[in-house]
Amino acid sequence: MAPYIVRRVAMMVLMLFLLTLVVFVLFSLLPTDPARLTCGKGCSPAIIAANRHMLGLDQPVIEQYWNFVKGLFVGRTYAADSPQPIQCHAPCLGYSFKRHDQVTNLILQALPTTIFLAIGAFVIWLVFGITLGVYAALRRGTWRDRTVMGISLVGYSLPSFFIGLLAIFFVIIRWHILPFPNYVSPLTDPISFLQTMILPWIVLAILYAAFYMRLTRNQMLEVLGEDYIRTARAKGLPERIVIRKHALRAGLTPIVTAAGLDLAGLLGGAIIIEAIFSLPGLGNLAVSSVTDADLPLIVGITIVAAVFIIVANLIVDLLYAVIDPRVRLT
Repeated sequence: MAPYIVRRVAMMVLMLFLLTLVVFVLFSLLPTDPARLTCGKGCSPAIIAANRHMLGLDQPVIEQYWNFVKGLFVGRTYAADSPQPIQCHAPCLGYSFKRHDQVTNLILQALPTTIFLAIGAFVIWLVFGITLGVYAALRRGTWRDRTVMGISLVGYSLPSFFIGLLAIFFVIIRWHILPFPNYVSPLTDPISFLQTMILPWIVLAILYAAFYMRLTRNQMLEVLGEDYIRTARAKGLPERIVIRKHALRAGLTPIVTAAGLDLAGLLGGAIIIEAIFSLPGLGNLAVSSVTDADLPLIVGITIVAAVFIIVANLIVDLLYAVIDPRVRLT
């Protein structure tokens, strides 16, 4: 088990290094001049040159990358030779001169909203998706099975913005069940927080639960046809033990993979849902950074979103070893 964990952690560290390198190189090759984007229409060549020096863009690319990596661990200083240097504390993902704040601070301000949105929807879609998927598999070919699969097909086919707009129109505008979304921290006002987040959770969960219904059903049908399941039933084990300890556990591997990657992707920002429900999360921040051509912020959000994916892959690999002991030997 220990060598397996060491290999996976070492691979994650290598992937994180390659991630920073690839993202930095890609944005360095863009035809846009970041120094030109830091000022408005009255930008003169002298101001652009001063901004380029302040950002460190007049240095060789290798030195720029080294300063970027070093800033992640010890921080860095912009415009060190100016009367008012800008200190970016570690982990420094850059400095947004359009918003006059560290990229790390801006991301940390938006991240809690996205985390609450992702985790709430994640719990809902896993509970309903797996439960209904198992239910449909155990009643294969009946009207219950066809009903569940029909619901999943409808949920999987409808786009998220359409479901979100329908939810707002009927639940908020037409029936007045909930007030208009106005995000507040759960530590400040838990009731208002729940009233704001319940619809985004449900809308997001509908899309993913539909996929997990079909995935769970297919996995369960495949596993239920195995010889060891028939052997367990022949031994007289209760059906709930056969389903829970043998069939469901054996079919969890692809579900864990999909769940880990889906959650990690949502932690990088659910752009459409956050925009529809006016949630100040990473998705909204990413859209505004692209609109404002705020390259340091775009780079920071890209790296954070990719880190979530890489870390999720590590967690999924470790969960494999818990679910299936055979993985530990590979």
